[in-house]
Amino acid sequence: MEAIITIVGFLGAGKTTLLRHLITNYIDNGWSPFIVLNDYENANLDALQFTDKIESKHIRALTGSCICCSGINELRNYVNRIPERTNGITLIEANGTSDACSLMEFLCVGLNDRFLPPIQISVVDVKNWQKREEHNELESNQIQVSSLIVLTHIKKTTAGRQKLVIRALKDLNPFAKILTMDAIDITQLSELIPSKNKAQLFNHQKAHWSSCSCDLPNLPNLNCIYYICQTLPKSILRVKGCTKIGIDESYTYFERNPDGQVFIRPFNGVPITGPKLLAIGPNSELSLLQKVIKESLS
Repeated sequence: MEAIITIVGFLGAGKTTLLRHLITNYIDNGWSPFIVLNDYENANLDALQFTDKIESKHIRALTGSCICCSGINELRNYVNRIPERTNGITLIEANGTSDACSLMEFLCVGLNDRFLPPIQISVVDVKNWQKREEHNELESNQIQVSSLIVLTHIKKTTAGRQKLVIRALKDLNPFAKILTMDAIDITQLSELIPSKNKAQLFNHQKAHWSSCSCDLPNLPNLNCIYYICQTLPKSILRVKGCTKIGIDESYTYFERNPDGQVFIRPFNGVPITGPKLLAIGPNSELSLLQKVIKESLS
């Protein structure tokens, strides 16, 4: 039977980094992964970053809906149509505002018999855990029915901070294993069992934020990226973009995490929908994105 692993966690916690880590290790050990990525805006941007590891026919991008509610039927249909493979395993990355408890409750219903009951991995940013102000409730919801909690962003935290976060995680979910990414043994992940923890009620409508995207022209230099990321308000929790820089013929991908950190890296391939700027969070408006892009060019 094929295992299904869902990866959840707050925006910018490191879900995609964990997904890439798992895929690399699964492939190196003879497994055949199939991945599904969910995002409010243009999940294809993230999906293309995995085509250097997996054939595109083994990747699905689910954009514009939330897989824990409005997108659950589409997700279930995707999973049920996944072809059988030798040593197959399915990995699902949920968007950063997913109600992780509802996702597991709904996903467990209606799957084909060839799949094992889904298990959940939650990614926790140790540095910023429960520093999300009005979004703390969502972040704590995302670890309550996970079988494994993976700690990230540890390097710049103290031992005291790490102990405090681990203690809080154990209070919310005493049944979950807690590991760092490097300590994961992928051969044991498919043997994890669904969590027995009872989740606290959560009003998921609190996490249904606005999102939008717009075309992004070629930018003359990297300063434009920094201007865009630094000028968009902090209420926008996630900023992503992909375009060409200067005379470079290849594409560059960038993102701003909720803590304001900006990351820039080469983009694998050509974006299917063309160069885009994406924003997720309160006050994400098309007119604002267009205004900031125009200002960055001047």
